[in-house]
Formats: sequence, C-alpha cells, structure tokens
Amino acid sequence: MESSLPRRITLLRSALLPDGGLVDVAIRGEHVTEVVPAGSLGAPAESTLDLAGRLLLTAPADPHAHLDKALSADRIHPPLGDLGSAIAAWSDYATTMSVDEIADRARTQALAMLAAGTTAVRSHVDVLSAHGSATVADAVRGARALVRVREELADLMDIELVALAGPLAPDDHVAAVLDLGVDLVGGAPHLAEDPAADVDRLLAIARDRGLGVDLHADESLDGPVTLDHYARSVRDWPRDRQYSAGHCVRLGTLHPERLAEVVADVAAADLGVITLPITNLYLQGWQHPVATPRGLTAIRALLDAGVRVAAGADNVRDPFNPVGRSDAFETASLLVTAGHLTPEEAYAMVSDTARSVMGLPVAGVVPGARADLLAVAATSITDAVANAPADRIVLSRGRLVARTEVRRSVAAPARTHAAPARESEPATVPVP
Repeated sequence: MESSLPRRITLLRSALLPDGGLVDVAIRGEHVTEVVPAGSLGAPAESTLDLAGRLLLTAPADPHAHLDKALSADRIHPPLGDLGSAIAAWSDYATTMSVDEIADRARTQALAMLAAGTTAVRSHVDVLSAHGSATVADAVRGARALVRVREELADLMDIELVALAGPLAPDDHVAAVLDLGVDLVGGAPHLAEDPAADVDRLLAIARDRGLGVDLHADESLDGPVTLDHYARSVRDWPRDRQYSAGHCVRLGTLHPERLAEVVADVAAADLGVITLPITNLYLQGWQHPVATPRGLTAIRALLDAGVRVAAGADNVRDPFNPVGRSDAFETASLLVTAGHLTPEEAYAMVSDTARSVMGLPVAGVVPGARADLLAVAATSITDAVANAPADRIVLSRGRLVARTEVRRSVAAPARTHAAPARESEPATVPVP
C-alpha cells in the first residue's frame, strides 16, 4: 500500500475520451467542474496528474459481490460443480469461520477491486443461520466482519451491504444482521419450498424497515419464476430506495410469450436487473453436456424494454467460482463474448448502469458528475475491454486512491533475411 495515497487531485491533464478527444479535466472537491481541450487549464503541480493520453472512463462499480465468501477456495478445496454442490461446500465451511477471518478475506478482495478501478461495491453477506440452528451471535458473524471492512475503507470506496437471508433463516436472525447497519434486504426465494411466500416474507421485512431490496432471483435454468411476483409487489413502493434482482437466469430459458410478460412487469416496476456472467457461466449447464446453455439472463430483451441492466463479478475464488480477476473489464469481456453485447454496452453495464442500480450519484467525465474515474493505457473502450491493461490510475471522489504502473520489455525479433539491396548499394549480411 502507498502511504502517500489518497491524494487530492484538482486537474487531470491530457486525458483521452472514448470519442477520441484529448482534454483537461478540472475537479473541485468530489466533482468534475470542467472538461476542456487539452492544454487549456493549469493547477498546482502537487494536485495535477498528467494522464499522457490514457483513456479516461467512469470508474467501474460492482453491484453484486460476495466479499464474505471471496478467496475462500484455497481453504475449502471445493469440488467443481453446480450451484447445489457449491452451496453444500460453503455451508459446511461457514460454520468454522471467525469474524476476523471473514474480514481479512473481504478486505483483501475489496482492495484488489479498488486497485483494478472499482470504486463502489455492493456485497451480499450471508445470514449465517446454519439452516436455522445457529445462535444469533453466530448468525451475524459475516455481517460484523463486513460492517468492519466497510468502515475501514469508507474513506476510499463506497461499500453497500445486503443481508442474504436463506429460506430457513429465522426473521430474528435477519433483524439482528440489519441492526448492525446492513443496508438492504436480500435472499434467494427460488430456493424455498414456497418461493412466492419467501419473496413476500423478505419484502415485508424491507417494508417494515424502510429499506431497499436486492434479491437473488431465479438462479436456475428451469423451475420457478419469482421475478414477476417481486416486480409487481414493489411497483408502487417508494422510489427513494432501490429494488433489484441478481442472476435472473430463468429468463434466458423462457418462451418468448412468457418472457415478454415477465420483462413487462420488470420494466413497469423499474426493477434493476444484475447479470453475473462469470459465475452463471460456471455454475449453470452441468446437466447439459450437449449444447450447454450460456446460463445468462435475457439481456437483450431486458435492454430493449428499457430495463436498467447492470453486471457484476459475483463470486471470486470460492465454491461458486474457482477463478475471477477482481476486474470489471473481465466482466465486460464476458458480456461481449457470451451476452453478444457491444463493448460500449458492456462497459456501461459495469459502470454507469451499475451505479444507477446501486442508487449512487452519477459519475464520469462530465461537469457536475462525481469524480470516480479510471484511466487506463488504452486507445478506446474496445481496446480496454479486450486487453484489460494493467496500467491503471484510479480516482475516488476526486482523490487518487490507486495507481498501477507497468514496465514492459520485449526482445527485438532477429532478422533472418537480408533486406533487398538497392541498385546503388551492395547487399549486406545481417549482424545477429
């Protein structure tokens, strides 16, 4: 870690925009105030950062992470498998975790995401009820750890927390987690014996608390659909909080008529949908060795209906995903490859739309926007998504919070043939 950071920045010089423009960007406090042609502005040297033509983008935000699970795979050694086997492996390990161990992994993961450019994270945290048999003290271990990490990193990045209540988590356990300061109510109703009833239970908790909701919804290729029931239930709820659903895998397998009905309900409720390509590509389809489905939600149908569709990395190196780079460019690249989006659409889903779904202020290279910015050594959004350059400069609320500089040396290719000689010059033999 760098002791000189964070550092307040008032001027970004020579920034490349996605449209090809080269600009200077003035920052006052947490916000961008001017974007003008490069060379137009000046500022004290100590608060000026010369981007030297790096591409400047809205910093990524991850609307669906699991910081409490992150980096646990090397401790658990889970078998490769589907969602059911991942849940079983995690549930067995979860009974052994201490608050400090959870916090250490979560902190490491959050800082890795910040170094890669992500300045805002919404993390689900399990209500550790052990199928209802745990004490309240055990049930809140994950929440206590993540609330601690949120407080430690509050000066560097935005972290939102969602109480992930399984169908067997008692209401008093959920209440205890929320009492610690967790921000939203969440759960996985599609895993319940009565999915619609579990949706109603979780929404009742949120309504009584005046909180937003972010549910794991319909994370399977077949089975129940709860998303439309959820959307209709919150359609007339207050708009001063966010309502969203992650995964929504089942939408990708619905027939067109049924899909249109569910999408219409989602659009009418302004329900944010969060697709999670790497984890759903990994967990879904094990039972289909031939013509294996992609396991993603119906992204294009949702976008065409005007639904706010964001994307996140979900799990990183845990039973639900054995890999992951803690990098929004990886998520964007998978959206292009598996979701058939353009690079520009994909990057918007991990930045601007992700912030919208999280209820965060608009950020970016626009006067009045929050100066949560990422500069990378790339020539365009396509170049950045394709190559994920390691050279990065990260600003959070107008302050430099992370910088990665890369020096690359590549051997020059040997000349194996002499160049054709000009008429007035003798041929020469190449020197190795």
